[in-house]
Amino acid sequence: MTAKSKASRKPSLSVVARCAHFFQILGPGFVTGAADDDPSGISTYSVAGASTGYSMLWLTLISTPMMAVVQGMCARISMVSGEGLAAVMRKHLPLVVAYGLASLVIIANTFNVGADIAGMAAAAHLVLPLPVDAWVFFFGVALLVAQGFLSYSTIARIFKWLALALIAYIITALIVHPPWPHVLLQFITPQIHLNATWLSTMVGVLGTTITPYLFFWQASMMVEEDKKSGNTTLASRRGSDQPAIRDAHADINAGMIFSNIVAFFIIVTTASTLGAAGKHDIATAQQAAEALRPLAGNFASLLFTLGMVGTGILAVPVLAASSAYVAAGTFKFREGLNEQPRRAPIFYGVIAAGIVIGIMMDLLRIDPIKALFWCAVLNGIAAVPILAVIVRLASDRKVMGQWRSSVLAKAWGWSTVALMGIAVLGMFYFMAKGT
Repeated sequence: MTAKSKASRKPSLSVVARCAHFFQILGPGFVTGAADDDPSGISTYSVAGASTGYSMLWLTLISTPMMAVVQGMCARISMVSGEGLAAVMRKHLPLVVAYGLASLVIIANTFNVGADIAGMAAAAHLVLPLPVDAWVFFFGVALLVAQGFLSYSTIARIFKWLALALIAYIITALIVHPPWPHVLLQFITPQIHLNATWLSTMVGVLGTTITPYLFFWQASMMVEEDKKSGNTTLASRRGSDQPAIRDAHADINAGMIFSNIVAFFIIVTTASTLGAAGKHDIATAQQAAEALRPLAGNFASLLFTLGMVGTGILAVPVLAASSAYVAAGTFKFREGLNEQPRRAPIFYGVIAAGIVIGIMMDLLRIDPIKALFWCAVLNGIAAVPILAVIVRLASDRKVMGQWRSSVLAKAWGWSTVALMGIAVLGMFYFMAKGT
């Protein structure tokens, strides 16, 4: 072998090693990104495409760095403090503020659980027409049992594989053959329509993309990963180092890019089929799947439907567990999916309560159909004050030390707060005007 051929092999080995390391570190951030595209998110993106065409595609472009920065802040806060985000908020905010934010997240999460289970049941009914209530009961109980009896390591592995269900939406978009030059032009052209319907949809898209439950889930998963590595005490988890921070950001960036790619393709699919055909009154992803069939064929409709079920199986446990982590950090009781239910009964009780209430919402006919969309709007409203607190904490030298946010990260963070805040205020203003 010549010296030249030996030299040419070294970089390839290095690339292989880097790729292997990248796939090894994929975990909390990637799962968080996948969980972001839950049934509520899929419904919201479907509504956006059907009712506003391609006009909101640019949001997926700017929300990618916004999501990455915010989730990175949540991860760093947890890695440096050794605690979940809710516990850090309790220490550094007035208790009335901490309790208020925690309540807001738990209420939104519980409402979201009910809407997501309903979305999964309606989607499953399209494939196998059992009674919707039977599907609601089946999914709710199965997910409840899984969280109570499976270990954290098993749940984490399952979540990684469930994330692949989102590829169905990319395939669906390719099947329907959208006008790609026009799509790409809309993607890079920001636009705002000053009316209540468009702005409420914008708030929904931002709320389901940059959503509060993921802030707390991301931070808590960093703690769980630390515990799994043997750092079971708070003192042993405090602090971090450059390689760990770098790996966490790589994991998060991959998850956020994947999440927004999926959102992009869902909007493209529904805009190029339903929106182009004048079907603008789609309220949910189930309706989108049904309406897609005559326009894009049975296979596209089936993929769209099955993706809904797969993402729901991923997202509902994340939502319920996120509420439990928020409650545990705020009210100081034992927490963790690494714990057995008998050692953390209140923690698992909050998970169970969230899923049971979600099931009851559906069985009592508290209309969860449009709730899939309005959950996203509620999350968009709730995200604004929570984001402001996260950006402030991540920028505080006393809290973060050398790992406080950079000037660029702070700029992105406050830009996110401003964009979502202005969208919410605009929505309320035009709603009040009736336009």
